[in-house]
Amino acid sequence: MDIANISAALSTLSAYDAGSSVSPSSLAYAVGTEVLSQSLALSEELGTAMVQMMEHSVNPGLGGNIDVYV
Repeated sequence: MDIANISAALSTLSAYDAGSSVSPSSLAYAVGTEVLSQSLALSEELGTAMVQMMEHSVNPGLGGNIDVYV
């Protein structure tokens, strides 16, 4: 998780100040939702990178021919 993700979660926290009438459970829900959203975005990014890595590692001709000398 990089600094941008942390700052997004902190901005959610700063939106709820201590003097407001927001319940602690709704604050926990909002923070949890933001962290889950960031985690989902990271998972999608890693999945895309893995697919690209697998596409680049494919050698279609490897093992297709056997050279035998007698």
